[in-house]
Amino acid sequence: MIQSQIPTALAYDDVLIVPKHSTLMSRSEAITKTRLTKKLNINIPLVSANMDTVTESKMAITLARLGGIGILHRFMTIEENVEEIRKVKRAQNFIISNPYTISQEVTIKEARYFVENHGVAGLLVVDDDNKLLGVMSRRDFWFNENPDVKVKDIMTPREKLIVGHDRITFQEAKDLLIKHKVEKLPLVDANNRVVGLITGEDIRNSIQYPLASLDANSRLLVGGSVGVHGDYLERAQKLVEAGADVLVIDIAHGDSEIMLKAIKEIRDICGDVQLIAGNIATAKAADELCRAGVDAVKVGVGPGSICVTRLVSGCGVPQFTAVMNVSRVAQQYGVPVIADGGVKKSGDIVKAIGAGADSIMIGGLLAGTEESPGVVMQRNDKKFKICRGSASFSVAMRRKNINQEKKNLGDVVPEGIESIVPFKGLAVDTIVQLVGGLKSGMSYTNSHTITDLQTNAEFVRITPSGQQESGPHDVVALT
Repeated sequence: MIQSQIPTALAYDDVLIVPKHSTLMSRSEAITKTRLTKKLNINIPLVSANMDTVTESKMAITLARLGGIGILHRFMTIEENVEEIRKVKRAQNFIISNPYTISQEVTIKEARYFVENHGVAGLLVVDDDNKLLGVMSRRDFWFNENPDVKVKDIMTPREKLIVGHDRITFQEAKDLLIKHKVEKLPLVDANNRVVGLITGEDIRNSIQYPLASLDANSRLLVGGSVGVHGDYLERAQKLVEAGADVLVIDIAHGDSEIMLKAIKEIRDICGDVQLIAGNIATAKAADELCRAGVDAVKVGVGPGSICVTRLVSGCGVPQFTAVMNVSRVAQQYGVPVIADGGVKKSGDIVKAIGAGADSIMIGGLLAGTEESPGVVMQRNDKKFKICRGSASFSVAMRRKNINQEKKNLGDVVPEGIESIVPFKGLAVDTIVQLVGGLKSGMSYTNSHTITDLQTNAEFVRITPSGQQESGPHDVVALT
């Protein structure tokens, strides 16, 4: 049937939010806590994209400490994926419930390998009954060059250790660490069996990052991603077992029968784990996924900086309209919306939330930071990192080799590109600017909370002249 009327769809640059009388005395009063899923909250509405040039454990740790959450990419082996989840979960705790331990009969060579492989600063030494015998720290390696010396010969023995009990409070632990000037506080029960570990670094992190996104055990929140082919069911199960707080079922076209099939299969295996499904761009797709029982939906077909889906397939919906249409339906089901792609500046985050999104997934803005995977390259006098889309050819090759997907690479039609982006330094600097811009937008709209912004935002369409007027013009910018 030939379509008689063609509606207009808008991108973020096509609209502005009308300022309103504000009762906020300062943008610092704006509260950015929001829903990620039906059961998970985060303290800033930022989610790092599950791209192999954006999110591994280093990025996930940084973002969770600042109040957001990272979604680990899936273009690695299941074993590597599980280890990345564990790194995040061990990066910050009040109490490490299952600390790494080692036998006193192990050699220094073996102990050093274990420490380096797991990225820890030391190990608790226990017997076969998990009773504490001592502590092995990195400094114990420094003055012992003989690789065959055993741990028991150089460890700090039990009688010289400061230990805590299994019901210790945060303040008690902090006081003990300060009083005795120690970095590690093993926790033991009445029979001297190890029940946990508290580190000085974890205490410092708890104080330094008051907005950190934490689970019920005070560990950092982290998500994992799966596809709908190959090893996705095994991967989903292993990630949940490793401690993933949420799973993202991530495919280019989330409005599909194969997505609905994957949702059901993962639910059957993983139970009530929080599930995010996407990507979609229409109200009808939102209705399908919400009725399928997902805990959040991800919106965005083609808006990403390195995505060429719209050019290759001719399909997509400009992101502002897509977010608005999906949000209207998702809100009826109480399902949060994640706006994925199209954000070039902090004002776009304000517009996305005003259109109904609960959080924003960002990729390109975090690619090129210190915490993103990959090495820093230098061209002339400038530094760069690689950024590539999950639908690029190189990632398709990784999926085939790693995720056991049965795909003829000769049939692959890339919908993403591989590019280089300027090296941006620490991710915290980018995140602080984005959150600061969001808070400014909240103050302009008299929005004390994210819910207020979703309610208060009133949009106007603007012309190309309005777009030009919105940025620097008629001057020569110095930067």
